[in-house]
Amino acid sequence: MSAAGQMRFPLRERAGTFAHKRMADDERLRVAEILLVEDNPGDVRLMREAFHEVATPHRLNVVGTGGEALRYLRREEGHVAAPRPDLVLLDLTLPDIHGMEVLAAMKGDAALRRIPAVVFSSSEVREEVVEAYNLNANSFIAKPADMREYLRVVKGMEEFWLTVVKLPKE
Repeated sequence: MSAAGQMRFPLRERAGTFAHKRMADDERLRVAEILLVEDNPGDVRLMREAFHEVATPHRLNVVGTGGEALRYLRREEGHVAAPRPDLVLLDLTLPDIHGMEVLAAMKGDAALRRIPAVVFSSSEVREEVVEAYNLNANSFIAKPADMREYLRVVKGMEEFWLTVVKLPKE
């Protein structure tokens, strides 16, 4: 730390994004698997458009119900060959199983609990935010209403979850 109380980094790390330099070539070239759990076709379309702007190679897989999300994650009934997601984007308001129940099932399953789960919801109710974190959500993001803000949020998720963070492999 400097005398001013600020942490100093060597020039070589400040010169560029050092997270990229530390990543092995095979990790940089790998396609990130993202599972979007969303029942609203408009929100699915927005997410597809936003991820179209993302530079990181990725595949956005979409399921529309909580039950289908759990079958996908567990590779059951029609999802036997489903890729293991690197990231789950989870809406809370789903037609069959509430998103909180999906989150609880994910984080309660030893085979799934390490997959990062980002609650991406229209809700900003404090109790839901607290409950999501109590169930070990990795983050809670309120869906932006403005398209420009929506793009900014998705690019931020990409930068953090698909570029900076070291994700667990199977």
